[in-house]
Amino acid sequence: MMPQLLLTRTLNHYFAGPANALLHAVHVTPESYKAPITNAVAMELLVFVVLIGYFVHVRLTLSVEKPGGVQHLAEITNEFVSEQGEQIIGHGYEKFTSYLSVLALFILLCNLAGLVPGLESPTANVKVPLGLALITFVYYHFHGIRSNGPAYIKQFLGPVWWLYWLLFPIEIISHFARVLSLTVRLYANMFAGDLLTMAFFSLIPVGIPLIFMGLHLGVAVIQAYVFMLLAMIYLSLAVAHDH
Repeated sequence: MMPQLLLTRTLNHYFAGPANALLHAVHVTPESYKAPITNAVAMELLVFVVLIGYFVHVRLTLSVEKPGGVQHLAEITNEFVSEQGEQIIGHGYEKFTSYLSVLALFILLCNLAGLVPGLESPTANVKVPLGLALITFVYYHFHGIRSNGPAYIKQFLGPVWWLYWLLFPIEIISHFARVLSLTVRLYANMFAGDLLTMAFFSLIPVGIPLIFMGLHLGVAVIQAYVFMLLAMIYLSLAVAHDH
């Protein structure tokens, strides 16, 4: 069992009972009944609370005449995601901006958490990127079906009817490969970043680790952007009307 963070120990102390009951209700057996909440789950909950607080603060302090720093940050984020969405998805991108913004911010904060002493990046646990990839997979297929109706199936069949039998399984496999690609890319980069930072901190605690912390920061931002970008590309292909 992995060493527990202070936050994880605190959550397990107060909420181990309800967590076990919830896991039992969905037929999941925790590794430890005394500590059903893992570090990754605890960190995800922390990021969730931070984001909720951020969104509430933006909403309560929203002002046209005197926008604050937090509002400026929110506007910059929304403008950046909107511009990317308009370029990649095109017409109707607006309805996806909320999901894509939250996805990018959630991954970014999860990635950056590893730079804070006493915390770790939940995205360095393969289950977290896998969960995000599966949610994105379901999300873009849902909107693909919603946008195109039964015609959505055409993108799995190819241009000529006599190759349907060959192209259909290939397309199905390629779509599931997207889940693997999203998962491995995010997990591998964050796991390697955390590993390198911890290794150099243990060997040379002053100076050199700061370089790797800077690299970790860059990787964290890039991976959040790449995940969001790929989600946009998959959405654009799913909602296109020229299948």
